[in-house]
Amino acid sequence: MSRPLTPLALAVLRMLCDGPMHPYEMQQRIRDHAYDVAVKITHGSLYHSVERLASAGLIEPLETSREGRRPERTVYAVTSAGRDAAHNRLAELLAKPAEEFPLFGAGLAFLNLLPEPEVARQLRNRAIFLEAQLAGDQTAHESLRKQGVERYKLIDHEWTLARARAELDFVRSLADDLESGRLTWKDDGITSCHPRDEHGRDHHSHAHSTDKGTS
Repeated sequence: MSRPLTPLALAVLRMLCDGPMHPYEMQQRIRDHAYDVAVKITHGSLYHSVERLASAGLIEPLETSREGRRPERTVYAVTSAGRDAAHNRLAELLAKPAEEFPLFGAGLAFLNLLPEPEVARQLRNRAIFLEAQLAGDQTAHESLRKQGVERYKLIDHEWTLARARAELDFVRSLADDLESGRLTWKDDGITSCHPRDEHGRDHHSHAHSTDKGTS
């Protein structure tokens, strides 16, 4: 493949390294091992990835069977080229930090489009979502461990939990700083994109003048 292996392609190769299987069985394996926690997977994208890997010679069809009226199912196996590609891609993913652009980072870059109280309120809302997500992920992780799933198979879950905890701590701290006034952009000029009230006044400017009047 001319392009680097996608995470989904790597997941397919990883599963086939355990033995030949057809895409439907891969879907079952994905659910059983919760690979979808680390990799974005849909029914269509899985089959598309299998087709691309086969075209590139990284996997190969072994047999095709049909049961009753069900669609034909093709069993695939990984090739030696596929194993090499998986090993190289995994080493690259582990060793080299990738340049990523998370949506939350974009939101943080443009904080001053909103007044501080509004940003703090939205961050508190985010904290509620993060708390619920963290609780759910933690429960799922503990359930898999109780089922006897080895820790090395759940390292990506540990990374997800660690990131969620770090983000939750950061969001709470940032909201605290905004609510206490330790972080402000009131005196850095007013952007025309600030929300306006029913009188056409900028919310931030109006809030700032009210603060002065009550001081």
